[in-house]
Amino acid sequence: MGVEHRDIMIRVVVRSFSLIPLFLRKAFFIGLWRLFYHASQRHRFIAFYNLKRAFPDKSMAEIVRIAQGAYRNLAIVCAEFFDLSKMNKSRLNALLDTEGLERAQQALGKKKGLLFFSAHFGNWELMAVAVAVLIAPGVAVYRPLDNPWLERLVRYVRAVTGNIPVPKQRAMLQMFRCLARNGTVGVLIDQNVSWKEGVFVDFFGRPACTTDGLAQMALKLETPVMPAFMVRKPDGRYRLIIGEEVNIIRTEDWDADVRSNTQMFTGMIEEMIRQYPDQWLWLHQRWKTKMYQGIR
Repeated sequence: MGVEHRDIMIRVVVRSFSLIPLFLRKAFFIGLWRLFYHASQRHRFIAFYNLKRAFPDKSMAEIVRIAQGAYRNLAIVCAEFFDLSKMNKSRLNALLDTEGLERAQQALGKKKGLLFFSAHFGNWELMAVAVAVLIAPGVAVYRPLDNPWLERLVRYVRAVTGNIPVPKQRAMLQMFRCLARNGTVGVLIDQNVSWKEGVFVDFFGRPACTTDGLAQMALKLETPVMPAFMVRKPDGRYRLIIGEEVNIIRTEDWDADVRSNTQMFTGMIEEMIRQYPDQWLWLHQRWKTKMYQGIR
């Protein structure tokens, strides 16, 4: 099948799913993820293990409840994904409240671009769209999916509102160019990386290998850095939170500064997850890379 035909099929699929009422899509994907929760013992136990290590004082009943909530969160992200290509200011204003948009505009006024960091938290896909529509489109760095067809589908939806989705393996040049144009760059820094790609910082009391690219860019370019999160509220609506501009740590020790700033960013993510633990991706092997593998 040619590229053009595949693109047409992707548009048809997105359009077809978007015509299904959202409550039916939610019911379908929640059922699908509930099935996966029970069918995949391995992923379920990864979530239990991570949660018990992160919250040792919580009962097993609480751990199970949070884990099931994390699966439900993934289901809702999937269900709402097919509406993202239709998002505009009026739709977003009806769907979410905002906090800190003026901070982002002030940061862009410095003409050095703007670096957003976040996590696979709440509805991170909706967050990227909201930033593009309400603030400014830019580069969104991501890890490509293993399935080629799903990869094209996700890239299409992510790009509709003006963002440029860029695989992390070849993102650096486009990130620099975007920031030079006073654009925005968004990165999710909550996933495990190999010891060659990051530094170990504390995350829920355990050393987690974390990408250090964000800290390096902030130190080199003096670009404003801000956290951003899309929190799902009990009524199903959202709150887009743009945090205060981060005061970057700068000393004469480059390696120490990279580690200290990465730790600071990670701490902000942990603080948000502690407030809404069922909205984060606990079934990911966040602590897979071990300290002894990272000895340099």
